[in-house]
Amino acid sequence: MPGAQAILQMRRGEMQQVTRRMLGLFAVTALTLAGAGKAQAHAILLDSTPAINATMPPGKLTLQLRYNSRIDRKRSRLTLTLPDRSTQILPIMDEGGEDTIVSHADLPAGQYSLRWQVLAVDGHITRGDIPFTAGEH
Repeated sequence: MPGAQAILQMRRGEMQQVTRRMLGLFAVTALTLAGAGKAQAHAILLDSTPAINATMPPGKLTLQLRYNSRIDRKRSRLTLTLPDRSTQILPIMDEGGEDTIVSHADLPAGQYSLRWQVLAVDGHITRGDIPFTAGEH
């Protein structure tokens, strides 16, 4: 029959083994959840031309918006609010990278707002507005 010291030694070994298994399970779970969070992320606007509250020269302007993820252009939309508060849907061109939407407009001087709505390839819709002015700096 094993002595008390031998029993304690066996239990320490079992505890270490259980602890290692739990740490391994925790690590796998944490990595899985971290990866799932990235797959579910919404499209975030990283930069745009025009920038928010920018003043651009009037005339022909290329509107370009870049996001942190791929965008489904066919299911996304750009709406320009004109100085008289009317709106105009702008065509999204097949230009730029998979994370970029591009359109073109010929704008007289005035205050505008570009409303964007994009569908990221993960299925999430994100919206925002970019107010800007066409005029002299």
